[in-house]
Amino acid sequence: MEEENKTDELEKQYIVVKLGSEQYGIDIQYVDNIVRMQRVTRVPKAQHYFKGVINIRGEIIPVMSLRLKFGLEPDEFKNATRILIIKIEPQAAIGMIVDEVKEVITLDEESIDKVSGTNDERSAYLSGVGKQPDGLVSLLNIPLVVIDKENAG
Repeated sequence: MEEENKTDELEKQYIVVKLGSEQYGIDIQYVDNIVRMQRVTRVPKAQHYFKGVINIRGEIIPVMSLRLKFGLEPDEFKNATRILIIKIEPQAAIGMIVDEVKEVITLDEESIDKVSGTNDERSAYLSGVGKQPDGLVSLLNIPLVVIDKENAG
């Protein structure tokens, strides 16, 4: 009977977000919440891509701009702009500003290609590329995107 459940384990759900014209997939297991853009309190001497902190239900959460982190043009805050609250460890949350949250998709292993050795800075943060009927989705390696903040001087 155990055999039947194997395909479920190989499928993962991703939240598809837009940054400019590009689509990125974020593994849904890391997404704790999605909130509307709100006032971000700046923090001195933070990395250039850290916008500051927000208060969600009494929890102070640092917020980063994925656009700035990936070397894209600065964020333009529109109606569709959202902050994804990401939790890698139970006690630590971080907010990521995205232009838009599109949809939730399910990909199996066959639909995901590994990223081959390109030297593009953004590809260092990818775990693969998901193939969908309406195009490709770059799948973010969320722990790398987030943990990198401690290492960057």
